[in-house]
Amino acid sequence: MSKLFSTYKTKGLTLKNRIAMSPMCMYSVETDDGIANDFHFAHYVSRAAGQVGLIMLEATAVQAVGRISHADLGLWDDAQIPALKRIVDGVHYHKGAVGIQLAHAGRKAVLDVDPVAPSPVAFDDESKKPHELTAAEIEEVVADFKKAAFRAKEAGFDVIEIHAAHGYLLHEFLSPISNLREDQYGGPAGNRYRVLGDVIKAVREVWDGPLFVRISATDYAHGGLTVDDYIPFAKWMKADGADLLDVSSGALVNTVPKVYPGYQVPFAEKIRTGAGIATGAVGLITTGVQAEEILQNDRADLIFLGRELLRDPYWARTAAKDVRGEVTPPEQYLRGGW
Repeated sequence: MSKLFSTYKTKGLTLKNRIAMSPMCMYSVETDDGIANDFHFAHYVSRAAGQVGLIMLEATAVQAVGRISHADLGLWDDAQIPALKRIVDGVHYHKGAVGIQLAHAGRKAVLDVDPVAPSPVAFDDESKKPHELTAAEIEEVVADFKKAAFRAKEAGFDVIEIHAAHGYLLHEFLSPISNLREDQYGGPAGNRYRVLGDVIKAVREVWDGPLFVRISATDYAHGGLTVDDYIPFAKWMKADGADLLDVSSGALVNTVPKVYPGYQVPFAEKIRTGAGIATGAVGLITTGVQAEEILQNDRADLIFLGRELLRDPYWARTAAKDVRGEVTPPEQYLRGGW
C-alpha cells in the first residue's frame, strides 16, 4: 500500500495524503498592501484541484517592515483576511487542507526600509546594515506573530507554519553568525532560541491546530549551525508546542550548497530520529517513487514539493500511477480518465 497516498493525522486534522505544497514566494501582490489577489487564488486552488493534500501559502509577513519585498502577502491587518479566506474556501472545496507560513524577513527585508535584526550585521556587502532590535521591539515582533496567528484562525486556515529558516529574522536569532548579542537573546544556544520559543508559545495561546516550523538545518558556513545543533532546538520546539518541522537548509549567508535529488532529506531524517518529532522532507524531490522511498523508510512524515508543483499542478496524479496509489480527481474531471 502506498504510504504517499495514505492519510496523515496531526492535532485533530487528517490530511488525505502526504503530499504538501511547499511555501514559495510568488511576489505577486500588486498594490503594496499585502492583500492576495486573483493570481494567488488560481495558483493555490489549482494545486488543491490537483489533489495535493496540504497547500501551504507563501511567506506572509506579520509586520509591513518584515516583508521580503513589496509584493509579498501580509497578515498584519484585518483587511488582509477576506482575500485569504477566499483561498481557504477554494482549497476546502477540493477537500484539501490549507496552511499559511507566518514570517518576518529581518535583515533580508525590502531594500527601501531600514531592516531589523538581532545584531547590526548585514546579509552581504550589498545589503543595508540592520538596526539591532531592542528587547521591547522583540516583544512587539512576538506579539505581532500572535496577532497574525489569530487572523489566520479567523480566515479558516488548518495549519500555521512559523518561518524560522532561510536567513530570515527567527533564523537570524538562532545562528551565532548573525546573532552577536550579549543579553538574554544571545550567546548560548538556549538564549538564541528564546525568541523562536516565545513566538511558538505566543501563537499557541490563540491557535490549537497543527503548528509547523520551517527550519534551515545547516547554515553551510564556518561557525554556523549544523544539523546536530538542531537536535536540541527541535526538542525545545516540540516542548513549546510545535507538531512538525519542515526541514530545509541554508540562505543565512551567500553560500550556494551542492544540490542533488533529495539532498536535504538526511536532515529531516536525523532530526526526526534525534528529537522524536515529525518532519517534512523537501528539496529536489521530483518523483512518486522517490517520495515513497522516503516515507516507507521512515525518513520523514510528509513530502513537501516546491518547483515540481510549479511545473505540474497535477503531480499527484502522475505519482499515484508510479506507486500504485489512489487519488480521487475532482468530479468534473472524471471523464478525463484519471
